[in-house]
Amino acid sequence: MKSNANSTVDQPSLSNNTQVNTIPKIVPKREVVSFGIAACGQGMIYAVMSSYISDFYINVLRTPLIFVLLLMLLARVWDAINDPLMGIIIDKATPKSGKMRPYIIISAIPIAILSFLMFYDFGLSATGTMILASFVYVLWGMIYTVADVPFWSMPNIMTPNPGERANVISFGRTLNGVGTALPILIFMILGFVIPAVKPDLIGIESSKLKYIIIASVCSVIGIILFMFSYFGVKERVKSPVIKIKSTEKSNTLKRIFQCKPLMIVIIMGVLSSGRYLMQAGAVHVARYAFYIGPAVSTLTTEAAKTAAVEASISTVSTIFTVCSAIGMFGSMLVMPFLYKKFNYKQIIVFTGIGGFVAGILTLIMGLLNINYGFSWATFVCIPFIIIQCIPLGALNVTAYAMIGDSLDYMEWKTGFRDTALGSACQGFVNKLGNAVATCLIVVVYIFIQIDPAQMYSKEAVVFATDLALNQRIAMFSLVSIVPGISIILCIIPVLFYDLVGKKKDQITKELAERRLAN
Repeated sequence: MKSNANSTVDQPSLSNNTQVNTIPKIVPKREVVSFGIAACGQGMIYAVMSSYISDFYINVLRTPLIFVLLLMLLARVWDAINDPLMGIIIDKATPKSGKMRPYIIISAIPIAILSFLMFYDFGLSATGTMILASFVYVLWGMIYTVADVPFWSMPNIMTPNPGERANVISFGRTLNGVGTALPILIFMILGFVIPAVKPDLIGIESSKLKYIIIASVCSVIGIILFMFSYFGVKERVKSPVIKIKSTEKSNTLKRIFQCKPLMIVIIMGVLSSGRYLMQAGAVHVARYAFYIGPAVSTLTTEAAKTAAVEASISTVSTIFTVCSAIGMFGSMLVMPFLYKKFNYKQIIVFTGIGGFVAGILTLIMGLLNINYGFSWATFVCIPFIIIQCIPLGALNVTAYAMIGDSLDYMEWKTGFRDTALGSACQGFVNKLGNAVATCLIVVVYIFIQIDPAQMYSKEAVVFATDLALNQRIAMFSLVSIVPGISIILCIIPVLFYDLVGKKKDQITKELAERRLAN
């Protein structure tokens, strides 16, 4: 179905025989770099929340587990309204300084302040702590949406070239992944530094200092980098010029739900929510599944035991982080090359199968360590964890590229291009995935009956090796078989994704012709 609607692009004129594969690349390298730097900053800020908020609420503030569970669920209910609403506002509004860029500058400082407050203990009562935590967490999510939706919509308005758009997204998501690793690196370093510099800080007090340092550093640096997208990126692709009869009415949400490729990408993202456990679950596994350090019998004081536990947590979480980084960033780096030989569907399917198999092998190696004390099995896990994280990188990049193609399909089919709303849907899926991961962590805590307060009690420090085998195995499953099952499930809807090959080329060509005619 063709439409008489067109979109305009600020680019050099093309000849009438222009084909899809000859649409010029019009984004200068410095602009791509600016977008990537901004993505790195955003990744730093988001990773602090997604990787550590559950540990901070459960093991530092020690809020009730059911509170954390309900907060994650209810906040996502609000996001289901807030995120699409923000997308609609952006698509409808036409600020003079750009369609996307103004939201970056107005949201930057509030995000930095709220990111700090989210990890600050005000020393309130249990009720006061829960009320304040709820307020700050929900408000952070709302303000973050104001920045996140337009930011990841930018590649769609930087260039009309699908290949160039995919490369911009790939570069941005790769540096975004680098940004997510920086808070985890700081976490690892502080796990060794704080006990050495502040030996009087034991247990919770040490964790409080660690988290406030991480939040402060990442908030300040992250926001400075994020604002590169305001000063260094240009908007080129304009919204379609719609020519419809006065009796016709546009239904934005209806277009979204009727865009089959977009719905497939969203369902894929929801089913792959378990992948976020590789980051969010790592610190919990480090606390309650493994211990790496001196023999417990040689530790004679509570301070020495606490230092050993903190060092073990840093070591184990670092192993998972490094492995995740190699697998995820490695796959992100090669995505532009894979896109030249394989379509998005093939990449998701094959990397997902590999990740599922690796998840099973990771679980087996973990069981050998936990059940039988084979310490070598911990290190044999390393290559399997790396392989298990390859589909994480593929999904992080390819999902946004698929969103761009789905918006092309929507514009080709209906004449409308709801760029921001499409990105808002993906943003909501990302936040939903992190919430699902956190909820799974809380459910495991409840199911295996772990009381965080007992791990750093005044009477004794409890080591992971002191816990029951079923408790340690259940916790380890969060970073092994559960993400693997989630990844294999997300492949199912992708099998029905058909924006590949000749169909995709035809859509891109016809859109290019309409833009030329306009």
